[in-house]
Amino acid sequence: MMMARILIGIVKAYQLVLSPFFGQQCRFYPTCSHYALDAIHKHGAFLGAYYTVRRLLRCHPWHAGGHDPIP
Repeated sequence: MMMARILIGIVKAYQLVLSPFFGQQCRFYPTCSHYALDAIHKHGAFLGAYYTVRRLLRCHPWHAGGHDPIP
């Protein structure tokens, strides 16, 4: 529970501080940060973090992107 709150705080801080500087760059829907929040809420800290890292590894120019729901 505490680890989930820490991870959620980190993601929300990213959304408030860093995300505005990057603009609309995400090739996925939902965006990676929203995906991370939803994954942590749905699956908990460890599995949610695993899904988030897996998603971030697919975020590169050679991936088509698109709709990517949380498993």
